[in-house]
Amino acid sequence: MATTWNPTRPWRGIMVATALPLREDLSVDYDAYADHVRWLIDNGCDGVVPNGSLGEYQTLTEDERAQVVRTAVEAAGDGARVMPGVAAYGSAESRRWAEQAAEAGCGSVLLLPPNAYRADEASVRAHYAEVARAGVPIVAYNNPIDTKVDLTPPLLAALHQEGSIVAVKEFSGDVRRAYELAELAPELDLLIGADDVLLELALAGAVGWIAGYPNAFPDSCAELYHAAVAGDLEAALPLYRSLHSLLRWDSKTEFVQSIKLSMDIAGRPGGPVRPPRAPLSGEIEAGVRLATEKAVAEGHR
Repeated sequence: MATTWNPTRPWRGIMVATALPLREDLSVDYDAYADHVRWLIDNGCDGVVPNGSLGEYQTLTEDERAQVVRTAVEAAGDGARVMPGVAAYGSAESRRWAEQAAEAGCGSVLLLPPNAYRADEASVRAHYAEVARAGVPIVAYNNPIDTKVDLTPPLLAALHQEGSIVAVKEFSGDVRRAYELAELAPELDLLIGADDVLLELALAGAVGWIAGYPNAFPDSCAELYHAAVAGDLEAALPLYRSLHSLLRWDSKTEFVQSIKLSMDIAGRPGGPVRPPRAPLSGEIEAGVRLATEKAVAEGHR
């Protein structure tokens, strides 16, 4: 189990799916984003994942999306610490984004399966093979909840055997898959994909965490992750219990707004979101505020 960042396997460790700072006019604040990337790495995180769903990549122009990657690489000080999301409706477009990431010096990329439709296994395998031709290590992103395409353990094992992927961000929430995946593809790295199953997947052998809530509380999240992957339940379990009411918002539909609101409350500018997302209100806002204020009151940073 890896607990320290290794530049030869840069997708391991705590890779934060970064929220993207927007100005009030909803333009991208690249200076604030660079500052956020540096702050995360200075506070216990190993690297960043720009242009993921949390980074609102679907709402960015091509120029904005490319500039976000370049900004992350420069701010991180080492492109190996940057894992851009390269999801797109077409395989050719995903490959172009992977090539752009490679040109920028990134150490890996994060790739969803085809999600313009409910792709079959042959289409999924062809998609990953096409993007792999860009020559940068690919972390598959299994999110059957949103994509309706399930990267099952046998399919992930096939993708790994074919040389298309090096790791998987597992977001299904089914921790039983970790054990089946370890049997079918023992060399495939398992990365925690949802904050609220961190402890369970860490104990099942995960070697990394593509994380949401370190955007607001990097120090406490790093402490939790390292204790969890070390199997130190005496240290990890109290932290996990303390943070879990917050971490579960990472798995909700409103996760982008929730994490940005938590950042604002914790003193780290989160700011607005781009439409069609809208600011939180009502019970959801109240729930996020309650969980965040509890974390602050309990000394989490």
